[in-house]
Amino acid sequence: MSDTVETDMKDPDDTAPKATAPEAGQPVQPGRRAFLRKGGLSAFGAMLGMTIPFERGLPAGVIPVALAQDTGQDLMSGKSGLVVLSDRPLNAETPAHLLDDDITPYDRMFIRLNGLVPQTALDGDATDWKLVIDGEVDKPLELTLDDLKSQFENVTSALVVECGGNGRAFYQPGTTGNQWTLGGVGCPEWTGVRLADVLKAAGVKPSAVYTGHYGNDVHLSGEEKDTISRGVPIEKAMENDGIIAWAMNGEPIPALHGFPLRLVIPGYPGSVSQKYLTRIWVRDKVHDGEKMGGASYRMPAHPVAPGAEVPESDMEILTEMPVKSLITFPETGTSVASGQQAEVRGHAWTGNGDVAAVHTSIDFGQTWQEATLDAPPNRFAWQRWRAMVTLPAAGYYEVWARATDKNGVSQPPVSPGWNPRGYANNIQHRIALIAT
Repeated sequence: MSDTVETDMKDPDDTAPKATAPEAGQPVQPGRRAFLRKGGLSAFGAMLGMTIPFERGLPAGVIPVALAQDTGQDLMSGKSGLVVLSDRPLNAETPAHLLDDDITPYDRMFIRLNGLVPQTALDGDATDWKLVIDGEVDKPLELTLDDLKSQFENVTSALVVECGGNGRAFYQPGTTGNQWTLGGVGCPEWTGVRLADVLKAAGVKPSAVYTGHYGNDVHLSGEEKDTISRGVPIEKAMENDGIIAWAMNGEPIPALHGFPLRLVIPGYPGSVSQKYLTRIWVRDKVHDGEKMGGASYRMPAHPVAPGAEVPESDMEILTEMPVKSLITFPETGTSVASGQQAEVRGHAWTGNGDVAAVHTSIDFGQTWQEATLDAPPNRFAWQRWRAMVTLPAAGYYEVWARATDKNGVSQPPVSPGWNPRGYANNIQHRIALIAT
């Protein structure tokens, strides 16, 4: 996930009717790119109302700047209520009250792009798709989608995917990057094969240290270079939870989320769950791909003062995400009857597996009551919690939620340790309720 300063815009239509993912086999909003492919640059010039004098000089694989990003309206088709944080690349988060589903539907799933959606994804065409597994393996593999589906056990799991910068907007002083509040997270159901099974089939060598992931998304410049290429320690890759997925919620993965193939590696920031997956390179060292160095997805190795300059040598890779919770009902600002019980509910999740407890407070954290917490359907799914609260008299109240992981670590009431890129903020979520 890239971390450039982006414009902050809001989707004006927060009340659009609920939409679903495009049906299997249907292209996803090809927009102007399909027009270009069919008619060539001359046709594109006609669309602009002018000629392109040097069209013959455009290098192969380079996209005209005017086509460098389909309009947000094209790409956002089928989404409902998301708040757009940037349109180049397209990034959008989901308001907390729209994340109440146990399984996040397509229209409510946040969008995090690092480059441009590849044409293959826009067309919904996986005819010639291949996944290469190479590097520190005994038997390099080149697998089609049919190979994956037929040669390995197919699995389906509900897995949280969360942007590493989710919560960035709450750090003070502010940091660069998309100003995610709480909605850069979702828990769809993913279908595919275990990453570990595919790596075992390739025969991981004792020299393996890290994976490196590659996709075919297009760089914002239109040049043939990587938009993002991150990886995980080989021990994480060999756990049974990671999936090479081809379906989301029972349908082919939509273009915005990685068609036709993506990694889903739960517990780690979403940047390692490579979309448009074409290659997994098993390395004999820590992967050094795009957005693995500098401050990208790195945290200070020791606490620093807010706003401090942190040398690269003092930064370490962000791996396990912290424990978090979200209040999804009611929506903040809702009026409730004083003296009567009202339900508050949401989800909780953590990068180390399962959540142990969730507590809520209505008196600004002076006292806490334990919520009912459901077991997850599988490891690394978020867990539903519910609490009944009674607001004793008319007035303004806040409900605070606090999740605790299996190691006894809880969410803090304020933003945790500051870091230069604003990662891993797990501040307690708060909503306002008005008792009448």
